[in-house]
Amino acid sequence: MLAVPDVGLQGLYIGSSPERSPVPSPPGSPRTQESCGIAPLTPSQSPKPEARTPQHAPFSVVVAIDFGTTSSGYAFSFASDPEAIHMMRKWEGGDPGVAHQKTPTCLLLTPEGAFHSFGYTARDYYHDLDPEEARDWLYFEKFKMKIHSATDLTLKTQLEAVNGKKMPALEVFAHALRFFKEHALQELREQCPSLPEKDTVRWVLTVPAIWKQPAKQFMREAAYLAGLVSREDAEQLLIALEPEAASVYCRKLRLHQLLDLSSRAPGSGRLAREQLRKSRHSRTFLVESGVGELWAEMQAGDRYVVADCGGGTVDLTVHQLEQPHGTLKELYKASGGPYGAVGVDLAFEQLLGRIFGEDFITTFKRQRPAAWVDLTIAFEARKRTAGPHRAGALNISLPFSFIDFYRKQRGHNVETALRRSSVNFVKWSSQGMLRMSCEAMNELFQPTVSGIIQHIEALLARPEVQGVKLLFLVGGFAESAVLQHAVQTALGARGLRVVVPHDVGLTILKGAVLFGQAPGVVRVRRSPLTYGVGVLNRFVAGRHPPEKLLVRDGRRWCTDVFERFVAAEQSVALGEEVRRSYCPARPGQRRVLINLYCCAAEDARFITDPGVRKCGALSLELEPSEGAVPGRREIRAAMQFGDTEIKVTAVDVSTNRSVRAAIDFLSH
Repeated sequence: MLAVPDVGLQGLYIGSSPERSPVPSPPGSPRTQESCGIAPLTPSQSPKPEARTPQHAPFSVVVAIDFGTTSSGYAFSFASDPEAIHMMRKWEGGDPGVAHQKTPTCLLLTPEGAFHSFGYTARDYYHDLDPEEARDWLYFEKFKMKIHSATDLTLKTQLEAVNGKKMPALEVFAHALRFFKEHALQELREQCPSLPEKDTVRWVLTVPAIWKQPAKQFMREAAYLAGLVSREDAEQLLIALEPEAASVYCRKLRLHQLLDLSSRAPGSGRLAREQLRKSRHSRTFLVESGVGELWAEMQAGDRYVVADCGGGTVDLTVHQLEQPHGTLKELYKASGGPYGAVGVDLAFEQLLGRIFGEDFITTFKRQRPAAWVDLTIAFEARKRTAGPHRAGALNISLPFSFIDFYRKQRGHNVETALRRSSVNFVKWSSQGMLRMSCEAMNELFQPTVSGIIQHIEALLARPEVQGVKLLFLVGGFAESAVLQHAVQTALGARGLRVVVPHDVGLTILKGAVLFGQAPGVVRVRRSPLTYGVGVLNRFVAGRHPPEKLLVRDGRRWCTDVFERFVAAEQSVALGEEVRRSYCPARPGQRRVLINLYCCAAEDARFITDPGVRKCGALSLELEPSEGAVPGRREIRAAMQFGDTEIKVTAVDVSTNRSVRAAIDFLSH
């Protein structure tokens, strides 16, 4: 079957063959615009994908940035000793006597919008500002979730600071990434002054596996703006999927470095926290290779689930271990949802709304933003101590600004509000604090914890995941004793072995470093969506709907046919290519633009089917071609769907020169 792109290309020169006539789509059909004049030189049936060994640029050191919803950090290792992972230096601020190997994902900008500080420094400085002055400063926290939840993410998407002022999201993320870049490079220069300045660093950014292509591209664009790499050296930046990074790390662990929740003795939670504290004091972590690693204890074909429970999302992936080298094969597309630790924070905010009034909480957040941050910090400290078997109530400090503001707004004090409230499990303590029962604190966890467990159970019910006996619980939220107990109670009875690495909060960061040193470790992935383009095929009566019929020059065509590049759930090997060839519509044409469509279904037939949407555009930038036959210039594009990002390269067949090719998922 022959096909041409459904692009409405009047005057498109395809060649002398009558079987490839330029046929426009009817007005109103979804299609590429007239500047996108192309036609495929290949049949609509995809050629067999070809595997190609990825080529990687040289580098001296890998620096991974784990950009989290609630906390962030970086780690690095040198190419000369790739498994000796160096943790970032202790951050300024925070609690005295505690080694902080991550810092809060908090950004502070001046009233003029200039960078001031990040992390603990930003949080503490904002805390100390005069309340009236603080209203002019731009303080951002937990802003990573906005990228996940944005349905129409573009380079112009705005983020709202705590004081209500807005700023381009790209600039906010670039400020944060630039901070990590400067911090990391300064430490590298101090540790190794002889490192060359050019092509020294391969950067790795972590993102949730459930993020769609626009969000991944957004992070890459922010990295360009921050100066991590240039567009010309794009291969020096890798996007790592968070549960994949955790999987890469966990498979390198020895059995004594894992806490088995199913066999944990009473009271051993305290021991695990002590082991975690000790591991945080060690800034260099050596991955011990060989006998004793978890993958060496497992059999070829063994399957396991990684549940990355972070601040903003729960991210699930299923891997099969391949021997003899311990490479990984994804068995089911990444899944999960917005069930991170911030859900507990939201439940606490809703609880405050029930006690003091939602309108008051909204007003207080807007007019006393720094005091609201203080209150969330106080709650975070108590949240971390919550446990399923904890005895005794928890006291949460209310900032004086909150108490004073409430009295001025309502005409009575917060103690009166608590007495009048229908919330019986929160009282006013004699120390001037909110006193919450342990049962009440645990209730705040339940919606989020239940969402995590439901996602894991739904995943385990999939036929592709049968035979899984091991679950790695990782991510910052996985440190919670409440979550650990709930997951073990729900899933342990099914015979699932639930294990937690001792350094659970740093698992993704360390795995991202290992991934940067050897990105081919995840050999096969599953495509989360079906991707393709709209084309015209010859109309076949009885098979094609009559309303799709288009007749031109005596030939009958079917419009809006969805030509599939890759199907949802399809296994795609790293380096595997889908190739298409295109011919520019006009001599001297400098740009080819082709709309891409996607959907969750595997069997979509037309780009107008329900669920099929335009998701991006493939662009080919053409240089003048001297001596080429007009209209017969062939551009061969090769797309890869087996990496963490969809990639494309292209070659001008007539000159054998590379053509600048890119897929844009952010322009609408």
